[in-house]
Amino acid sequence: MTSPISAAPTRPRRQVARAFDRKAFLRPIAHRGLHDKAQGRIENTAPAFQAAIDKGYGIECDLQAARDGTPMVFHDDSLGRLVAASGPVAVYSPAELARLRYRHQDLAILRFTELLDLVAGRVPLLVEVKVAGRHAPRAFLDKIAREARAYQGPIALMSFDRQVVADLGRLAPTVARGLTVGSHRLPAGWWTSAGAAARARVLDRVLGAAPPGISFLAVDVRMVRHVRAWLSAHAPDLALFSWTIRKPRERAAAARWADAPIFEGYEP
Repeated sequence: MTSPISAAPTRPRRQVARAFDRKAFLRPIAHRGLHDKAQGRIENTAPAFQAAIDKGYGIECDLQAARDGTPMVFHDDSLGRLVAASGPVAVYSPAELARLRYRHQDLAILRFTELLDLVAGRVPLLVEVKVAGRHAPRAFLDKIAREARAYQGPIALMSFDRQVVADLGRLAPTVARGLTVGSHRLPAGWWTSAGAAARARVLDRVLGAAPPGISFLAVDVRMVRHVRAWLSAHAPDLALFSWTIRKPRERAAAARWADAPIFEGYEP
């Protein structure tokens, strides 16, 4: 069946970054590591990452900026959900963050460099760069780019923020990068009330604005079928990851339309 998204206007193929190794990356990717709170493996911590490595899964992780721009491996912009502390990550120095511990676990927040040392090229890394305010600190992006350029292993950088993706392309042109896209970018009525042509125009505007030189998209599983159709028409060379895969119907959708799932709560 032909998707209505294919009605979007044709545009030139994007230039794909040469650093993206499809053979390495297109495998199940453990969302924030292979975490399992019941087993003492907290998201974005060394035990969760080691568990993913032991099973041969790729790793998705998140970076937040410490006060001086040092990239720290942490999802939320505030500490309180996971750590016995409060306030934004960005008000703490790296040394202060290193002294904190996850709730009920004697585990420290990792620096990006510590994560890279742990993984050491054994599995691919999808690194999501988080932006807590309107703009990512320049020191934060500089340090991410420097560490990613020096890393000897399969690594790719991504963000919901288009400007961050574009900036990383200039700062680390040899490192693969991609755009993360959520359904929050779609109008509320897109799923139900918009006609096929209107849906196609919206999706073309959202995806067509991706920075040049990206290698992949990582999209909300609810969008994956429509994004696959768009890619087939406009950018067939881009890889497609889908997140966050948990339920059986999400697994089925990712298996049919995505190149690889970003998963949690089960093992593929």
